[in-house]
Formats: sequence, C-alpha cells, structure tokens
Amino acid sequence: MGVSIKTQDGKVIEFTRGNVLSNKCPSREILKHVTSRWAVMIFMVLRDGERYRFSDLRRSIEGVSEKMLAQTLQTLEQDNFVQRTSYPVVPPKVEYNLTPTGLKVADHVIELVSWLEENIFDILPIDTINMSLSSN
Repeated sequence: MGVSIKTQDGKVIEFTRGNVLSNKCPSREILKHVTSRWAVMIFMVLRDGERYRFSDLRRSIEGVSEKMLAQTLQTLEQDNFVQRTSYPVVPPKVEYNLTPTGLKVADHVIELVSWLEENIFDILPIDTINMSLSSN
C-alpha cells in the first residue's frame, strides 16, 4: 500500500512507508504528536484500555493545564490514537480511551518511559536528582 502526496511546487512524492527523516513525510508530524510531553502522559494513563473522563485524566497527570490537556486529546483523536465518546446527558459527559492503534503506539511509548525511569540515575548527575527531589 502506498500514498501519493503532492508538494507545494507540484511534485508528487510516493510513500510506501513513513520516513521521519524526510521533512515532507507526514510521519514526522505524527511523531511530534506522539512524543509530546502531555501525549506521553496521556498514553500512560489510558494504557489500561479503560475509559476516562476529562477530569480524571487531569487529576492523574500532575501539572497539565486544562487547555493543554484538551489540545493534546484533540490532536491524538485526529491522529486516530484516542477515541472521544460524548454522551447526550446533562451535565455533559465525555470519556476518552485509546483506539486499537493508540494501544499499539502506547506500548512503544511506555517502553521508552520505563527505560527512562529505570535508567534515570545513569542519565542525570546525582546532584541534579537530589535538587529535583528536594524541590518537591
């Protein structure tokens, strides 16, 4: 399966798979979405396959603003990683969960996060970790 993309200068580029090293490939933009700070944390929370309300997500992700959470969820929904379900009730009820594609990418993102958490002491100097812990 392939995709043809027409550039602004009229050239047609054929893609049979993504190439994030190409500035013309849409996979680069998707990578940016998937690896953004808040997207990674959304994947962490939603990885269990359950549905979460917006307020539950916000409480689970320390430091995220309502605006950034809403924008990131909207982007991930447009990329087909998150499903938004709206119920016709008063007050409005909206829930979010990962799509099958979202569950697949979440596995990879979580693997990276797990590696970072396990190797944090090899990555950062110990005095940086001590300063970070004392400021909490």
